[in-house]
Parts: sequence; structure tokens; C-alpha cells
Amino acid sequence: MLVALGGNAILRRGEKGTAEKQLENIRVTCRHLVKLVVDGYGLIITHGNGPQVGEILLKNELSKSVLAPMPLDVCGAQSQGMIGYMLQQSMRNEMKKAAIEIPVVSLVTQTVVDEWDEAFENPRKPIGLFYSGSEAEVLRREKGWQMVEDSGRGYRRVVSSPEPREIVEWEAIKRLFESGVVVIAAGGGGVPTVMGEDGSLRGVEAVIDKDLVAQMLANYVQADFLLMLTDVENVFLNYRKPSQVTIDRMSVAEARRYLQKGYFAPGSMGPKVEAAIRFVETGGERAIIASLEKAVEALAGSAGTTIQGEG
Repeated sequence: MLVALGGNAILRRGEKGTAEKQLENIRVTCRHLVKLVVDGYGLIITHGNGPQVGEILLKNELSKSVLAPMPLDVCGAQSQGMIGYMLQQSMRNEMKKAAIEIPVVSLVTQTVVDEWDEAFENPRKPIGLFYSGSEAEVLRREKGWQMVEDSGRGYRRVVSSPEPREIVEWEAIKRLFESGVVVIAAGGGGVPTVMGEDGSLRGVEAVIDKDLVAQMLANYVQADFLLMLTDVENVFLNYRKPSQVTIDRMSVAEARRYLQKGYFAPGSMGPKVEAAIRFVETGGERAIIASLEKAVEALAGSAGTTIQGEG
């Protein structure tokens, strides 16, 4: 299966982004993931990187008078390496505790996008830390950042998020996966690149939605399940409203209908539901959206939200 980790698996809201705190969270995350390995599942792991990229960009901004700032694609690659290292080490350590000897590797991954994608003219993807309304106004004024309110949790910077077209290293990932390796790849949706007519690659300033890339990779490697782990236990209609409704199961048709009616926020649950729909429509058995703590129960059908075909 392919497991897509949300940002809370690495850094929770309100926490300082120290290496120690992120590593502590990742160790807890890996204890849950190892349970899946014990149950016999082969794993490919993808992860978010929004807070980490946001912090790297902020450090660039604060130090630009001393050090040359790096472009957004390079910052994404930096975050992939950092988070991949922490996941790789923690998975290995937790599997050793469970007497499991399976290799783990993290792979810096590139994702191809269309350089003429309209998203470059309409930034909508939230990245980085959450800010109060007054803090967001200062950042708009002083740094020229575009800021939006994100699901009632505060304000975040938004950047371009073009549609993924191809995962460059997917064949290498599949070969590793089929040989029994736990693979950590496509972190943060992969490093955004465009491909020239001669096949050469060039990085671009963007962030690609991690859930849509997770879906694409899951279909590339012919995974049976796409498990998206986030900070809520289910998908909800009318989220955080008095009329909130918990959804345990949806057909693809139901999920598409709810998505088109605007029940799922474009910066949070919307891409997860879209990824689930695409995964099942492209041959996947079922997609599951659940909390990290309920991963095992969600696979058994007793937690989370399952999206599958009509049958």
C-alpha cells in the first residue's frame, strides 16, 4: 500500500519546529506504521512538507543580506532530504524493535508539471506556518506574500500549485518496492520541474499537492490501497458546523458529488477526496482517509472513511 502522511505526523500546530520535536513526532508516527509492516503490508511512504518549506523560506528571507536565498524548488528538495532522513532512521529503528529486517530508503523525487499551467497565474496552495490575522497582514505588507485563511486554523502563505503530470523516478521506486524495500518518496508532492523538448528537466517555483502525487504514485506502482493519514478521524460534511455529518464510506460517485458541491475545503480535505477518487477510478481497490492513530482500524473498516467503486 501507499501511505500518505499529513503534516501532523511531523509537526503539530503550535509546536516549535525544532529537529528534536519533529524527530519525536516522527518516531511516534513510525511506531504506527510498523504495525502495518507487522501485518504483512509492503509500504511506500509519502509525506507533507508545508511547515518545513515555510520555515526554510522564512530563514532565506531573514538571512538574504548575508546568504543567497534558494528558490522554492531547492527548498522543497531540502525538506525532502530532512524529513526523509528522519523517517528512514525512525522506521529502521522501530522495525528493529519488532525484529523485522527490511531495508528502508528515502529518495529525493521530482515531479513534472506543465510550465503553462494556469496555477502559475493563480496561487492557491497553502504552505508554511499558521499566522494570526494581524501577523498575516504584516507579511502581506512587508514581504508581498499572498495570505489566505486555512480551514479555521489561521492564515498561511499561498503559492502556485500546478497539476502533476509525471513522477520522474517512479520506475526506480517501483523496483525498490517490488524487491521488498520500504520506500520513502515524493515528499511534499515531489520537487516541481518542467521538461524541455529534449527531455531535460528544470526546477520551477511551485508546490505540488502531495495527495494528488501520492495517488499518481500509488497507481504507478499498482498499489492495492491508498491510505491518507491526517489529523481528523473521518471525512465530514459541513465540517466544524452544527450540522456536521461523519462519513464512514463513500462510493466514487458520492465523493465526486460532495466535492463538486463544495463540501470539502480546497486547501485541506478537497485534494484528499480528489486523490481518493482518482486512485479508485484508475484501478486502485480502495482509498482510506483516517487519523494516524486509527490506521490499523481504518484498514479493517472500523475507522476512517473508505472510498471505493460502486461494487
